[in-house]
Amino acid sequence: MIRRDHELPIKRQAELVGISRGSVYYRPRPVGEADLKAMRAMDELHLEYPFAGARMLSGLLKPLGFSIGRKHVATLMRRMGIEAIYRRPNTSRKHPSNPVYPYLLRGLTIDRSNQAWAMDITYIPMARGFVYLAAVIDWASRKVLAWEVSITMETDFCIRAVEAALARHDRPEIFNTDQSLPSRRRGAASSPAWPLPNG
Repeated sequence: MIRRDHELPIKRQAELVGISRGSVYYRPRPVGEADLKAMRAMDELHLEYPFAGARMLSGLLKPLGFSIGRKHVATLMRRMGIEAIYRRPNTSRKHPSNPVYPYLLRGLTIDRSNQAWAMDITYIPMARGFVYLAAVIDWASRKVLAWEVSITMETDFCIRAVEAALARHDRPEIFNTDQSLPSRRRGAASSPAWPLPNG
């Protein structure tokens, strides 16, 4: 998206696409060997104890030879996209200051291709670490239109997947995502479903 050989300065390119100039120069650091081993053990423990939070996982890791605090465990859990499964308070109530987007798929019959696409991300444990998979799917046909993998939860591979799907297929009427897709700004969220303009 940002081209260093373009006649426009990088600062101006960043302004046009709505990102900070500092993020253009950011290069994600690879996950260290110790963290990769801990994440592998955490993945196995999470399958056995899905209710375990960061504090409990930290305790479960110690007998396995990992000296790791609960705060670092919580950081790795966020990186892996896992969380303790337990009954939570009702958090579906919207904060008054947050915009409420209409959910366009409620009550809608999806019966033709390119009527609605969906996109989601999952992580895949590997022999040495994890990779993240982003996929764009046509809801009517259940066909995977495009997919990309990445070793980090950055925005770029998601954008590549969407661009590849648009390049190969007609534009959908609705593009649906959940609130957890990565954003250029930490904590920002996309609307759950929105119509794509023509052209």
